Amino acid sequence: MVRPREDDTDETAHGRRGEQAAEIVQSLRNDIIEGTLSEGMELRQQQLAERFGVSRMPVREALRHLEAEGLVIFQPNKSARVSPLSVSDLQEIYEMRIAAEALALRLALPELSNAQIDHAGKIQTSIEQAPVADFGTLNAAFHRALYIPCARPRLLAHIEVLSNAADRYLRVTIASLDYAAKSNREHHALLEACLRRDEAAAVSCLTQHIADAGRALAEIMGSSSERFDNKY
Repeated sequence: MVRPREDDTDETAHGRRGEQAAEIVQSLRNDIIEGTLSEGMELRQQQLAERFGVSRMPVREALRHLEAEGLVIFQPNKSARVSPLSVSDLQEIYEMRIAAEALALRLALPELSNAQIDHAGKIQTSIEQAPVADFGTLNAAFHRALYIPCARPRLLAHIEVLSNAADRYLRVTIASLDYAAKSNREHHALLEACLRRDEAAAVSCLTQHIADAGRALAEIMGSSSERFDNKY
């Protein structure tokens, strides 16, 4: 029987640890976005390792990944904590969303088929029929359906990270957010502009749509919306 080379064994162990870390990232990300792990909550590596039945190494790797997404912070000589919610963080997320998603739409529009626009339209129908709690997930799916033809995997991955960060704020404020009707109208206007292949109108509609959503969330958080005004 041929024994595996030690470097093969190391590679296998590294791959398994990466898979474990990815699973932990997904689970903790969902818990943070849904509020099960609330802002400021301490994330002890040993407790997480016991929860997931793994060593501390994939837990540490997962926490660093979530730190890069802005969902976790590390304090000097202290354990990781769930990042706090703040208007300044919200502002940064929505400014970055505008820049990234406008670029994705510009690149996608020449390749966007009517079938893909129809698919986005079906998601919009689901948004209008689904419970409010599902809005964030379906809203992200609607936008993603329009951006996929841009064929820029790094850009799409970046947008997904921002969407997850925005969804965390949305879930915290959704009960107070009377925004669905306005958002639905803007989605329909965006679909119509895409069908016309009117890049200027589509990008303008998208930019205003994202900026208005950021402003509405900031207002619900009890802060002035001036930072969102007269910029886009």
